[in-house]
Amino acid sequence: MNDRTPVTWKCVHTLKGHSAAVNSIAINPQSSIIASGSDDKTVSLWDLKTGKHIFTFYGLLKAVFSVNFSPDGKMLVSGGLDRKITTWDLDTKAMRSLFRDSTSSESHFGYIFSIAFTPNGEILASASADKTIEIWHLPRWVVTRTLKGHSEAVWAIAIAPDGKILASGSTDKTIRIWHLDSWKEPLILSGHSGWVTSVAIAPNGKILASGSADTTIKLWHLNTGKLLYTLTGHSSAVWSISFSPDGESIVSGSKDEVKIWHLRKAELSDTLSGRHPVVFSPDGNTLISGSKLSTIKIWRQSSPTRKSTTLPLLSGQWWEVLGVNELASHQEVKLAYRRLIKQYHPDINPAANAKDIMQVINEAYAKFEAEKLDS
Repeated sequence: MNDRTPVTWKCVHTLKGHSAAVNSIAINPQSSIIASGSDDKTVSLWDLKTGKHIFTFYGLLKAVFSVNFSPDGKMLVSGGLDRKITTWDLDTKAMRSLFRDSTSSESHFGYIFSIAFTPNGEILASASADKTIEIWHLPRWVVTRTLKGHSEAVWAIAIAPDGKILASGSTDKTIRIWHLDSWKEPLILSGHSGWVTSVAIAPNGKILASGSADTTIKLWHLNTGKLLYTLTGHSSAVWSISFSPDGESIVSGSKDEVKIWHLRKAELSDTLSGRHPVVFSPDGNTLISGSKLSTIKIWRQSSPTRKSTTLPLLSGQWWEVLGVNELASHQEVKLAYRRLIKQYHPDINPAANAKDIMQVINEAYAKFEAEKLDS
């Protein structure tokens, strides 16, 4: 594991325009555009690079709780207290509402708290206070399945990068793992002592993070449901979580602070003066967070620089020595091992202790290979 100078985050833009609290933030996957949904019943667009306001969508009658972009970046979707899913065409700025059926103008029977697309854009999932998750088939805009099982409101949902798994968090204090390809019985995760208010899935599709009203963040193995560890440090409910693109960090937001966590070390790396919601940019060098007085903050990090002398951990578990996540793939571990060989092999590195370091690295990789054969 390489040591780095501490990353510092600086607020570079404060976005002003909403007249009430911001509840949701999303970044267009195809452009540098931010969308924000607010208690002021509007959805606004902003330029990620400059912080300038681009456009505001009006016409909603109640607060907006969730916004998201379609994977192709052409459509914006919002949901909130009006119980409707509303779509916005980003080219024409036209509004269109989704309907549950021909007799109802509402998409759910309860408030809509969270919406998420599958990566291919064929499914939109919506979570509601009516205790259900609706699965909408696009572009027909029809419900193909209703996921039932939570005993209270479903507050948050996230879909894995492969589009096959959906995770949901509820005020019933549980998390459910749903399989969108097989529709088998969901895996139920228990462990939080308060509402589960936020969920996120790592870019590698192997780790689930959950935030709760119990002020903790828990990391789970997505496929097995095994609890990996718990992060503590917030003093109030964790309402929003986002993974960095490399999966090495998460950012979490409560009502009065934003925290950044280093997952490999399972420790807090920074606290920022913001609030939920929070999201990492696609390149990982920018954070967007809510802030006080209905504003939004854009944070940018300084480029970390390596120290002149770097050393791997010379004791601990094999993944700590190799500088990877415990759940890293075989290919990821192999690449990490090769990088360390290039850096520390005695034929390359003239340092007196290079041979000893390389021995520790080889032993760690051997332990990994042994575990792989046993599994």
